[in-house]
Amino acid sequence: MPALDTNVLVRYVVRDDGAQHAAAKRLIARCVAEGAPLFVPVTVMLEFEWVLRASYGFRKSEILGTLSTLQSAAELSFQSEPALEVALQLWRESAADFADCLHVALAAQAGEQPLWTFDKAASAIDGARRLAKV
Repeated sequence: MPALDTNVLVRYVVRDDGAQHAAAKRLIARCVAEGAPLFVPVTVMLEFEWVLRASYGFRKSEILGTLSTLQSAAELSFQSEPALEVALQLWRESAADFADCLHVALAAQAGEQPLWTFDKAASAIDGARRLAKV
């Protein structure tokens, strides 16, 4: 199964470069026609959220909508999709960063909890605990 890098996904969604958007769109259309979904690594989703927020100024609600739409696309297959769904729900309900929500969700999926952190917002997520400074 072919996989997508963050920059291809960004160009497909943001459409800020016409030639790259067209190339990404052609690739996705070709894979759909061949019945070959594109694999999206969990690290790509982590970087994708960061790029939308830091480089394009997307608000949390816009990113949540975009990620949810991508997850429902039949032409895409996501690594650790159950954890990604949990991370999106945690992020929707908390003040923690998406990355922290994803870390907690992946740790839970692996059966490894709690996720110890110094981050106050992250420690408020169910499945995480704040490590006290001595």
